[in-house]
Amino acid sequence: MKRIVLFAILLTTTFGYTQTLLSYEKSPVFKECNSVDVDQLKSCFNYTLNTFIYKNFKTPQVVIDESYVGNVKVLFEVNSTGEFKTLYTDAIYDELKIETKRVFDALPKVEPATYNGNPTFVQYSITIALPLTEPVEKFLVKAGDEVVLTNKENLNATLSDEFDAIRKEKIAFENLEYSSELNVPFTHSYYARFDDEMNAVGTNSHTAAKPFVYNDVARYYDIKGEKESLAKDVDSWLGRKLFNEHLVEVQGKDYWFTVDPILDLQIGKDTEADFNTTWNNTRGVYIQAGLAKRFNLTTSIYESQGRFADYFNQYAESLKAFGPDPAVIPGRGIAKRFKEDAYDYPVAEAYVSYTPADFLNVQFGHGKNFIGDGYRSLFQSDVSSPYPFLKLNTTFWKIKYTSTWMWLKDVRDEVVEDKAFLTKYMANHYLSWNVSKRLNIGLFESVIWADTNGRGFDVNYLNPIIFFRAIEFQTGQGAGNAILGLSSKYKWNNKVNLYGQFVLDEFSLGDVKAGEKSWKNKFGFQLGAKYFNAFNVDNLLLQAEYNRVRPYVYSHNTQILNYANFNQPMAHLWGANFKELVLIGRYNYKRWFGDAKFIIGQRGFDFNTDEDSFSYGGDIYRDYNDRNADTGIKIGQGNKTNSFMTEIQAGYLLNPATNLKVFTNIIYRDFNPEAITASTQDSNTLWFSVGVRTDLFNWYNDM
Repeated sequence: MKRIVLFAILLTTTFGYTQTLLSYEKSPVFKECNSVDVDQLKSCFNYTLNTFIYKNFKTPQVVIDESYVGNVKVLFEVNSTGEFKTLYTDAIYDELKIETKRVFDALPKVEPATYNGNPTFVQYSITIALPLTEPVEKFLVKAGDEVVLTNKENLNATLSDEFDAIRKEKIAFENLEYSSELNVPFTHSYYARFDDEMNAVGTNSHTAAKPFVYNDVARYYDIKGEKESLAKDVDSWLGRKLFNEHLVEVQGKDYWFTVDPILDLQIGKDTEADFNTTWNNTRGVYIQAGLAKRFNLTTSIYESQGRFADYFNQYAESLKAFGPDPAVIPGRGIAKRFKEDAYDYPVAEAYVSYTPADFLNVQFGHGKNFIGDGYRSLFQSDVSSPYPFLKLNTTFWKIKYTSTWMWLKDVRDEVVEDKAFLTKYMANHYLSWNVSKRLNIGLFESVIWADTNGRGFDVNYLNPIIFFRAIEFQTGQGAGNAILGLSSKYKWNNKVNLYGQFVLDEFSLGDVKAGEKSWKNKFGFQLGAKYFNAFNVDNLLLQAEYNRVRPYVYSHNTQILNYANFNQPMAHLWGANFKELVLIGRYNYKRWFGDAKFIIGQRGFDFNTDEDSFSYGGDIYRDYNDRNADTGIKIGQGNKTNSFMTEIQAGYLLNPATNLKVFTNIIYRDFNPEAITASTQDSNTLWFSVGVRTDLFNWYNDM
């Protein structure tokens, strides 16, 4: 912008008034210089102007506090009526720019310069050195303070100086991202590194709404210090970029940005599959930037091809969207066929983050969000494909209030119109309240509605403070699908946290009292515990979690109003009609890390046969009016399936700045349905893989 302003001035000067600027009979004259000889007028003008600045310029407090030594550059004009006008000011502090303009606005009107005896304007540049020094008498002006006529050559020099100033203002990179308003990339393994600090007794942190913003985490955990402590002692440029730094990192006085490559290169073996190897080949770019202190942005672009374990491929193809593409890669997006038995799946994510006030952060972008303290979430999870969203985080007192509006897609064949996917909308509110030093309570509400009959985005749900259930009744119960939730977390001590969620889709108290296990009692709950620095081993986290969701939760009699996006649930990966126990252990030592996960579960699937086409409540895309019964509804009904899965991963953090890891991963999965159907196959998998990955998001292999 500065260069544009100066360039515009240059054009005006060059094409309009070149002759005027290059030659004039007499410079502007202050009244103090009326009696001075003509050949001394320029020096008198210089001295009088500098004296006025010295006497009237009030050094801003920030300059004094920081003992700043530097200068202010001013491009100004004395017009044909003798008035001073500032055209451009360059200074390190905004306060200096404001004070400079005030001083120049206060300058008295002078006798204008003349050319061929006629009044004309002239332009000058001046450098005001700080701290100020009194001008020397007898018109002998310090070189640094001399006023210079701005002819074409001088103006070009000013432009060159401005460019040099921008170049020279680059300073040592300070990793400002770690105190910025950017999100900490959400992976369960990395968040475990500071989970105990965020959950210490007495902290006023709010840990359910994720991803966290760096600036919020910085109050409790020094991410910058952690990254710096892991730095290797290498001198070469290649060594620093490989092990310690971003590939590109630039910082100026009011901006910074980084650019990094994204990699996810894996090769492995699935013992159950007919093909020889599994593999993934992801390349991309990851950009982060900050402008001033309150505006940040990031973008990540992925180009990927891959072939996975057989059970993963089958699940991806069961999510197939309308059109010729064979699959939807879970958590990523639509995939087209690559060669004969692999997939090509590009992904792009980005958002801008703006904090207009300390209590408010606004984000708009394309990505995913998560609400909960556990490994799973029954409110909103990150298992589906990315989507556009607008999010407001408001924090004050002991409260954090998160409002999120999302644009989702139903990609099934039966709802496509003119070959376009159906758009549906989701809005939710989450209120987190730290009741005491140990107890946190959260209130959640969410609603989904669809873009049908020209309805579009319903402004009724735009209000960030409202009860969605009431709006649903006003607009018609078939117009939206509202869900309510209650969460809680209790800090037993600095080592043990207890947490839970309760989600309510529909409830019939009368049926509960009658003991009929009505289908209307659509609810689920989560109970969990975390043990930090377990058994006095630093950085060892143990976690146990139990999730239980009754049949038909998240579904609706209007199928497009299900709680899903891109054929994937927006909450728990398994949809509904399940119970599971999750056991997790995570450990890290310097750059080394290891994770172990065990999942024991029971689910109820539909048979999907001519003889039995009922919905048993696990598939949230089914109309709940297709249910098999009104009473006697229980978890595991239908095609009862027991499953066991363990995943063990170990690796080494190559670059802490980019979260680039080398790892090995082993998955054992045993999946045993009571009946083998076209959609539910028996499976016993051992999947081994090794690779290198830029770890920026969660991969869920436990479907």
